Amino acid sequence: MTPGSSGANRMSHETQAVRVNGLSFNCRLDGPEGAPWMVFSNSLVTNLSVWDRQVEAFGGRYRILRYDQRGHGGTEVPAEAANLDVLTEDAAALMAHFGVSGAVAMGVSMGAATVLCLAARHPDLVAAVIASDGQAGTAAGGAQTWQERIDFARENGMSACADATVRRWFSAAAIAAGNAAIPHVREMVRTTPEAGFVACATALQSYDIRAELPTLRQPVLLLAGEMDGAMPKTMRGMAEAIPDARFVEVPGAGHIPCLEAPGLFNAAVETFLAEKRSAA
Repeated sequence: MTPGSSGANRMSHETQAVRVNGLSFNCRLDGPEGAPWMVFSNSLVTNLSVWDRQVEAFGGRYRILRYDQRGHGGTEVPAEAANLDVLTEDAAALMAHFGVSGAVAMGVSMGAATVLCLAARHPDLVAAVIASDGQAGTAAGGAQTWQERIDFARENGMSACADATVRRWFSAAAIAAGNAAIPHVREMVRTTPEAGFVACATALQSYDIRAELPTLRQPVLLLAGEMDGAMPKTMRGMAEAIPDARFVEVPGAGHIPCLEAPGLFNAAVETFLAEKRSAA
């Protein structure tokens, strides 16, 4: 039975390499065959395991496709720098490969921008969007900030980036308390290929889909960790620009609430999905 086929809801768990857009992508399928689709897109310097707690929560009811963005996890490192158009078409090509349409598309940070762009440009593929801690365009001064991080990685290696990333993504209180997600984040960053990080960080230096937000016709849930700097304010503004959107702040969380505060994050997602089902 193919992943998108109908029939008995037989649980299936499978990791496989899929070649699209000139690269081999590491993909993971979970959940019952024939169930509605969820597609997950990871952030910079993480891999598909960033969504483990969401798969635990929703994998019994949804057929879930996860993949490592180009140059991350088990996905091949590209020879050239990426941009958001390329990241979006990677997701679309993988969905086409698995016969996915009408999916709930969920992304965090770079993945949030990816799924928002995917929903705008491939509306047949996306029935609803859940975007966490991501922006619709490079912030003022962002190009220089990303260049500094690229230079830091090249000079100091990804292990040094892991320490810096933990300090940015988690509050001082979370670090002091030894949040359980910190070792996982540190290991994901440390094992990200430097060239993969550079390729995708370059994509974040200059992108802007803000003009596309008002064209979205899917219901959209935007989430941001309370402690993620200016992100809550930014995403509230994004919610105002999208016709059918709501914003939820995740109390006490930083940049990756799906890992840092999965209970709160999943509860917000569950409420959104229940509202979507009721409106159908």
